[in-house]
Parts: sequence; C-alpha cells; structure tokens
Amino acid sequence: MIWQSKRNLLKGCVFSIPFVLKKATMKTKITALICPIFILGAGIIMLQGCNKSDSPDPVSTSIDYSQAARWLSLPATVYKADVFYLYPTTSWTKDNSQSMICAIDDSLMMAGAAQAYTRQATAFDTAANVYAPFYRQDNSSPENRLNVIAGIPTADATAAFDYYIRHFNQGRPFILAGHSQGANIVCNLLSGYLKANPEVYSRMIAAYVIGGPVTQAFLTANPHLKFATGPDDTGVIISYNTEAPGFTGVNPVIYGDTGLVINPISWTRSETTAGVSEGLGSLFPNKAGVWEKIPQYADARVDVAKGVLVCTTADESKIAILDSLSGFPAGVYHSFDFPFYYYNIRQNAANRIQKFQNK
Repeated sequence: MIWQSKRNLLKGCVFSIPFVLKKATMKTKITALICPIFILGAGIIMLQGCNKSDSPDPVSTSIDYSQAARWLSLPATVYKADVFYLYPTTSWTKDNSQSMICAIDDSLMMAGAAQAYTRQATAFDTAANVYAPFYRQDNSSPENRLNVIAGIPTADATAAFDYYIRHFNQGRPFILAGHSQGANIVCNLLSGYLKANPEVYSRMIAAYVIGGPVTQAFLTANPHLKFATGPDDTGVIISYNTEAPGFTGVNPVIYGDTGLVINPISWTRSETTAGVSEGLGSLFPNKAGVWEKIPQYADARVDVAKGVLVCTTADESKIAILDSLSGFPAGVYHSFDFPFYYYNIRQNAANRIQKFQNK
C-alpha cells in the first residue's frame, strides 16, 4: 500500500497527484492545478522553492522511519522480491548558490516524489514489492553537490534502508533503484551500508543506478561491486545517462571520470546500436498530461569514450517543450532516462529476479 501524508502535501499548493492507496498506474494524470511547475526528472526548477516545514529544525534531527508518513510507498507483500527506490531531485529554489536541505515533509518535494514514482518506480511493480522512503534532499550548487548528498540525504536513505531491512524485507532478495540524486545515494548505499553488511549485499539482485555516473574508479575503490555485462547477471550495477548524438555542451549530471554504460535495450556494453524495433515500449505524457505506453520511441547506443548512452531517434523540439523547466541544455535527455526505456527496464528487472531465484 502506498501511504501519503495528505495534510502536508496540501500546504502551499494544491495538486492533482497520483496519491493512491494501491499501486500507481501508468495512466495517472499528473498536472499541477495551481503551482506553475512541470516535473520530469532531476535538477527541477521549482518556482516556489522549498516550503517551510512544521518541524522547528528540519535538518538537525534524524528521521523516524517507523512512521508510515515517512514513506512514499509501503506495499502489501505480494511478490518474493522487493525494490528499494529513491526518487530524483524534486525540490529546488530560485537561488541554488547556497546549499539547502528540504524538510522531510516539504510539500513540493513530496508531490514531485509521487510524480517521479509514477514514471519510474512503477516499472518494477509488476514483479516486486516497491518500497520508497521520503528523504531530505539537496539543491546545492554543482561543485559541492556530491559532498552535500553524502550528508543528510544519504543519512536519511541509509536509515530508511536499514529500517526496511530489519522490519519489512524478511530476508527476500531485493533491487536497489534510483535516479539522479537518488542514483548518487544508491552508490553511497553500495559503498557504505552494503559493504559493511555483506549478508544483506548477498541478497541484492541488481542496482539500477540511472542518471548518475558509475566509474571504474568507484568500482576499484569498492571491489565487492561489479558492473553488469549482460541481461542475466545478478549482484550487479546497471547505469547509463542519455544524450543526443553530437552533444558537446556540459551535461550537469556527468562529472569526474568517464562512466560505465550498459545499453537498456540490448543489455550489452558494446557500441552496436539497438534500434527501436528491438525495444519493448516507452512511457510518454499525452496532451492531457497522462503518462501512457507508446511504441518504442528511443534507440540506444553506448558511447564508451564519452561514457554516455546516445539516443538518435528523439524529437529534440518535442523533448525541449516537455522538459522546458528542467534547466538541462538541449540534447541532455536526463529527464527521460527511465521513460525512454521503461518497458525494457520492466522486462529486465523481472528477468534478473527470475535468474536470481533460480540460483
């Protein structure tokens, strides 16, 4: 069951959001009724910024994850595998020169998290029980971003994951999944909590670290981790960042050493293009703002030298309109990392779960 703190969500803005008592569906309408925001991915410009919290000091205290209100999704146990999902940045301010951590009950963050869940985490909910905590987020300037994310956001997610393992998981195998800031935190869980708890790590089916680079240097520093090489391996990391061909600008979500990439259609690391005919379908908003399945929209090619996934079939003018408030330069398809390959991810997660259970 997906639990929501509706009282907090209605402060400051009124939204039509997929806050439901059962699993989210792809055809949930996602529109803002009053606040002028359009949320697709991370790095979102929230025109009103972070709301004030009821809490007197929203960043100095730890979060009590025994409270259902601190969870975006607490599902009924239906499947023999779980997903622990961390949403991308959904809170922003007009001035990002100063780091700011939103409160755990920030209404804009919670609303955006529910929207992100619909177009990302639901890819897994036909094969696994999806758990998703709320966590306090960073909106700092890019040069300090990873250090800030390693603080309170990672501390919250670690506390939530530990609570999930001790109280909800019941020894089931699990997938870690995150996008953008959520992907950065998943990396911190992999190099922190899972390194310190090898028995827990032994039950990890895979980690979908989407929209955040995973480098060879990171793997070298964490020899217990390994990157995926095909569609069937388990205990591995899956990662990519999507760009247009020929993009030469600055991609704000790619930093440091060249990232490792796997193709989310062919599930190989070769540079051979996987065409749209090989894909299983994409998720796209229609004119009414409803996210729904369409035929495969995006092809995919790994660019090893740049460490990115290249999509040549996207209509850049259409993407620019849909993603007009994200702040990403044209040619950066960060907001569509999940939607372009939504049904490919769904099939692959189910496959890896089956392979893990067959061992």
